Amino acid sequence: MSDTDVVIIGAGHNGLTCAAYLAMAGLRVKVVERRKVVGGAAVTEEFQPGFRNSVAAYTVSLLNPKVIADLRLHDHGLRIVERRAQNFLPAPDGRYLLTGEGRTAASVAGLSERDAGALGGFMRELEEIADVIRQFVLRAPPNLVEGFGLNAAHEIVNAIGSAGILRGLSLEQQRSLLDLFTRSAGDMLDDRFEIDLVKALFGFDAIVGNYASPYAAGSAYVMLHHAFGEVNGKKGVWGHAIGGMGAITQAMAAAARARGAEIETDAGVCEVIVERGRAAGVVLDDGRTIRAKYVAANVNPKLLYTRLLPAGALPAAFLNRIKTWRNGSGTFRMNVALEALPSFSALPGAGDHLSAGIIIAPGLGYMDRAWQDARQFGWSREPVVEVLIPSVIDDSLAPSGRHVASLFCQHVAPQLPDGASWDDHRDEVADLMIATVDLYAPGFAASVIGRQILSPLDLEREFGLLGGDIFHGALTLNQLFSARPMLGHADYRGPLKGLYHCGSGAHPGGGVTGAPGHNAARTILRDHRALFARR
Repeated sequence: MSDTDVVIIGAGHNGLTCAAYLAMAGLRVKVVERRKVVGGAAVTEEFQPGFRNSVAAYTVSLLNPKVIADLRLHDHGLRIVERRAQNFLPAPDGRYLLTGEGRTAASVAGLSERDAGALGGFMRELEEIADVIRQFVLRAPPNLVEGFGLNAAHEIVNAIGSAGILRGLSLEQQRSLLDLFTRSAGDMLDDRFEIDLVKALFGFDAIVGNYASPYAAGSAYVMLHHAFGEVNGKKGVWGHAIGGMGAITQAMAAAARARGAEIETDAGVCEVIVERGRAAGVVLDDGRTIRAKYVAANVNPKLLYTRLLPAGALPAAFLNRIKTWRNGSGTFRMNVALEALPSFSALPGAGDHLSAGIIIAPGLGYMDRAWQDARQFGWSREPVVEVLIPSVIDDSLAPSGRHVASLFCQHVAPQLPDGASWDDHRDEVADLMIATVDLYAPGFAASVIGRQILSPLDLEREFGLLGGDIFHGALTLNQLFSARPMLGHADYRGPLKGLYHCGSGAHPGGGVTGAPGHNAARTILRDHRALFARR
């Protein structure tokens, strides 16, 4: 006898999305979460008395509009606002680039008329391909299966549907798609533009959460991955959830509970129960068991299969391959409490640029050196830092007259060389990150009155992000689309019956999208209905 129909491991945003859809369809759903709060890495917490911020995930764009609408997240309190400006890139020589609606073309033209002429065509090309990718986000990719049966027939239909989407592209667009999936962002940008800041504007999206040089093959796809989002119906725009990223997951939890899902926090899973080759529930850290017809895992696939499955439960070939699942996004995450707003040398004083993503990375060469440093020394001597100051558009996060800032820092090694521990170097690297911002905004370091530091090791321990990987696995060609998390398992089904992937380790990958949770729920419901049809 099952305690519930579905047990979901992890109350991150994808686990909550999956739970809400399954509960909406009438299934009994139980979500168990190791931490004391729901949300996974998309949470808002007080890190300094009076100062709250999005702890890990920190900005909104990729959250799928269908998920927002289906779960009626706005009815549950979610409110997303656009940044007043999109990106601000200061350079050491005093020049800068400021982008956003009505700003980008003029700002680029101020640096280079040639680049201004090339900008429109490049952005249209990205948008055209992003429109194609959007059509794949909420559908399972074609899955490779052995033999011929109902599943094989279903995958043939799926492959035909996928091919139909691609047939809508012109030959030139198909060439662009191939470039964006295989080439380096650096090479593509060097072909199009001459000014470092303009290249850096797009190049940053190629390395954010990607432990690689912008000249690494496949980095152009990561750039594209960050281009298919939207905010309030505006494509390619980034925004802020009032109350921080926790407002998203709190709304998702409310939507799931309203439909009857049960969510329990402080309930870590130590093992998935396997009986006769089928996932049959979970064992919690406190020894309790929850039996279920289906188990959905909103955790990194490598963590699931190397830590939560009993020995001998998996096919040896599958286990050997999943052990090579590559993690590590090169991320060092900080939140700081500020006594005053920073003033940047390139654009002093307050202004809309302080509501933007402020990117400290003035060129592709700078980004490449940061990665090379991290590979050799463990962290960049001149790191890439994105600064976001959400309190300029959300006064609920800090006391009056004071502010909070997110520092999303690249590149750092997931594991330090020579056996060194991040616990021994986290403060040293945090000082470097703050000093790097201070070079561009003198006085920034002196304005910091509190800070929260999350090294890759901290991100792993706190949120289960192996190697600090914010995407639950690198977005490389061998870990994308039909190969995510592995060929033969791109349909959200694990190698054991009744076991499903509903986290960012499944298609379409990382970011706060809700898409893997949505897609996994569809697969579970399909299997559930098929089971009852057979009976």
